[in-house]
Amino acid sequence: MTIEKDISQPKFRNEYQKSAINLIYTYNWMNEQMKKIFDQYDITPQQFNILRILRGAGEPLSTLQIRQRMLDKMSDTSRIVDRIVKKGYVKKNICKTDRRLVDVIITDKGKKLLEKLDARNGEMDAILTNLTITDAKALNDLLDKIRSSE
Repeated sequence: MTIEKDISQPKFRNEYQKSAINLIYTYNWMNEQMKKIFDQYDITPQQFNILRILRGAGEPLSTLQIRQRMLDKMSDTSRIVDRIVKKGYVKKNICKTDRRLVDVIITDKGKKLLEKLDARNGEMDAILTNLTITDAKALNDLLDKIRSSE
């Protein structure tokens, strides 16, 4: 389906406007598709992102370090971390080298949750099955090109 049909807007000012609106619309659509999976585990995409960051780091990270690696730079990292602390997926410890900082560590419960989600990677990938590998590479190149125009 085309963006024009999806949002009932038959005409755009130009192709740049159409591209920008298409990116925003597609981001929201993809977010909803992923949210359907995350909702089953009572986590948000941001919480999932933090858990993946911590598992990948393999060492404790400060909230500032987590924020630097997050996909959603506008999120309140401390508040999101506090929410997943309450769920038992991460824990916070006083930093050994600087007592003013707090280290965030993924727990075994958090690792087990990610293992369950890893088993669903195929479902997550299936969201893009309309694309060939060549299409996906071309899309990645175009998205990287857009962000490099800052």
